[in-house]
Amino acid sequence: MSKVKIIPCSGIGKVFGLMSREAVLQVTNNLSPDTAETVCLAYIVTGDDSAREKVEGCTCVTVDGCPALCSAKSVEQSGGIVKAKYRVVDEMRNHKGVNAGTGTALTEDGWKIVDELAEKISAKVAELIEEEKVNV
Repeated sequence: MSKVKIIPCSGIGKVFGLMSREAVLQVTNNLSPDTAETVCLAYIVTGDDSAREKVEGCTCVTVDGCPALCSAKSVEQSGGIVKAKYRVVDEMRNHKGVNAGTGTALTEDGWKIVDELAEKISAKVAELIEEEKVNV
């Protein structure tokens, strides 16, 4: 069974992009390292053959910073099977008025939101892995 691919948006210079990337890194490095891995969105967008091969036909989760859904759209166009889409902007609705930080540094509150999002993503990864076991 292959690992679930989790692809964050790039959102360079934007706090929501930073939060997206940090949440994915927490999942792939700490919470679910045996069942999840990340793929670089920039390589997918530019048509890198290796990146496309990693997502094509595979179970994917995307984490976008904003409503544009660049990650989700790009992964789908590359043949990835997007089973869940997360948006940091949606998470922020649960934390109205909170200063999460900047495009280069998160505040303590920003890290708390990242932790919450990472937990949600990790739980979804576990659910997807169980679904795959049942459907094999």
